[in-house]
Amino acid sequence: MPTGKVKWYDAERGFGFIASEDGGEIFLHASALPTDVAGIKPGARVEFGVADGRRGPSALSVTLLDPAPSVAKAKRKAPSEMAGIVEDLITVLDRVGDQLKRGKYPDATAGKRVATLLRAVADDLDS
Repeated sequence: MPTGKVKWYDAERGFGFIASEDGGEIFLHASALPTDVAGIKPGARVEFGVADGRRGPSALSVTLLDPAPSVAKAKRKAPSEMAGIVEDLITVLDRVGDQLKRGKYPDATAGKRVATLLRAVADDLDS
């Protein structure tokens, strides 16, 4: 069976194209995807059968070989960089903790900044 990578796929419209390893483009319809796969990301490696469709070759019985690489993981910061960010965040949180111990919440602007920092670090760690 031929293999290739998904060039693009529009889940709303239910079709896309596969870039075959032999250099051709193969039409991909949602009906050719496995039943447990609702949509497929560009770059995913697939194996498929080929049939002649009305407008050229069309993929049949698509099997997902490996998922597309995660964009979030590709943009992930290096662990050494994250270590510095986490240490700086700990310093900021220590200051907030000291204010809270004295019975005072940070002002609204400072509170929003801390919340934004926490969300950003959490997103980087979670990706």
